[in-house]
Amino acid sequence: MQSGYRKYHSTEKALLRVMSDVYAAADERRVTLLALLDLSAAFHCVDHDILLRRLGLAFGIEGSALAWLSSILSARTRRVYYLGQLPEVCHLLFGVLQGSVLGLLLFLLYVAEVAKVLAVHGFKGRFYADDTQPYISVPAAYAVDAALRLSDCIVSIESWMSSHRLKMNPTRLSYCG
Repeated sequence: MQSGYRKYHSTEKALLRVMSDVYAAADERRVTLLALLDLSAAFHCVDHDILLRRLGLAFGIEGSALAWLSSILSARTRRVYYLGQLPEVCHLLFGVLQGSVLGLLLFLLYVAEVAKVLAVHGFKGRFYADDTQPYISVPAAYAVDAALRLSDCIVSIESWMSSHRLKMNPTRLSYCG
């Protein structure tokens, strides 16, 4: 369900997959409800402690590999030159390098559980970087019920995001139906 950062899995491929599902549903006289969700500063908000726990528990990364990843995350620092002054180095407790292959992979592993949230609510989903697209196709008579389920699903996603120090961007939330 993840597009982006993988060979042959572009934004166009993600869009084509969703549109293919929408057209197939329309051919079966079903309506599709789709939400377009975007995260605010997602790559900068990844909690290192949560990420390291998840890597161990969900993905079985342990020992020297986990220690190596921990050292990479804990070695991240930042300094901001402002008004002619360069303050002391600040160690970062959050975030992965956006644009690096490892940073992108770590982010995707960090948010992998969102697919489970969608499944619990009976939704399909596509993911591209920090964008999530839950959708469902139902007979038109069940559209109102599906809209309520979509709303519940989004609340569950927001709750999951909040508990993992991520925030959905409310100005970029879109519903299509």
